[in-house]
Amino acid sequence: MDGCTMNEEEGLDPAQRRTLYEILENSFRAKSGWDKVEGLFRALGAGFADNGDSRIQVFLNDVVAVFHRPYTQKEIHKGALMSVKRFLIQAGVAKPGE
Repeated sequence: MDGCTMNEEEGLDPAQRRTLYEILENSFRAKSGWDKVEGLFRALGAGFADNGDSRIQVFLNDVVAVFHRPYTQKEIHKGALMSVKRFLIQAGVAKPGE
């Protein structure tokens, strides 16, 4: 799985599990949209703080990240997906492979 393994799959429905897997595998399609990523964060128990603009803070397992929520198009840029993956690894949801 591209050098990552998942730690926290419990409580995720099949669609959320697939989203997590695709993010970690770098196969998530940008057209799938930010809503799926935000839904995954919620299912994992993340907290949110809306900064009043397109930025959103996400809190998960004592790790904080700020993401740019797409507003004109719901597609996620590749760089943002890499940031999501890094955040999930830092928060302990997934761990880098050996």
